[in-house]
Amino acid sequence: MFSKYLFHTNKRLFTQEKIVKILLGTAFISFGLYNVHQQSNITEGGILGLTLLFNYWLGISPSTISLLLDLTFYLLAFKYMGKDFIKLSIAASLSLAGFMRLWEQFPPILPDLSSIPLIASILGGLLVGLGVGIVVKQGGSSGGDDAFVLTIHKLTRLRISVVYLATDLMVLIMSLSYISYHRIVYSFLTVIISSLLIDFVQNAGNKSKILSDKHGMAK
Repeated sequence: MFSKYLFHTNKRLFTQEKIVKILLGTAFISFGLYNVHQQSNITEGGILGLTLLFNYWLGISPSTISLLLDLTFYLLAFKYMGKDFIKLSIAASLSLAGFMRLWEQFPPILPDLSSIPLIASILGGLLVGLGVGIVVKQGGSSGGDDAFVLTIHKLTRLRISVVYLATDLMVLIMSLSYISYHRIVYSFLTVIISSLLIDFVQNAGNKSKILSDKHGMAK
């Protein structure tokens, strides 16, 4: 039954504009993760942080726990967000994996920022936040953790930035069990920046549309 819904695609779902924006968003995310976060050892919240936690606490392989968490969150999202959301999310996840594979074929483009973690956390937060925001605005997600956040947002109507920040901060606080306080501080900063930017991109254009609608009604 799931496959029936999954493979019956609305032709208007994958428009050329939407595909280009999803590719652009995942390019930003993967670029930030590979060229900034991975090189400077700035940790993340979300599924990446949880996989590292489970690996440290229980010795479970990161690849195993990452797959299980992604499947769990996507199944939850399928129930509350619908099949179109899942289709767009799968497309975005495949695109993200493809771009990560692409970047890995080359040495990092940016200089090593590990000696200046403040710059790394700001730049990484901007790149990842911008990329995730673009993907979310198209109606999908770039991973299971994003799908979970958007599901919580739909059920509670809390701002997306608040849900992102709350979930990531919980993971980072638990990460203090094995990561130094110094490193966590910069991870907090990058999470705050990316959360606020995701919310900003998600709402970009809405205010101008509202003003335009009001102006049209006034005529």
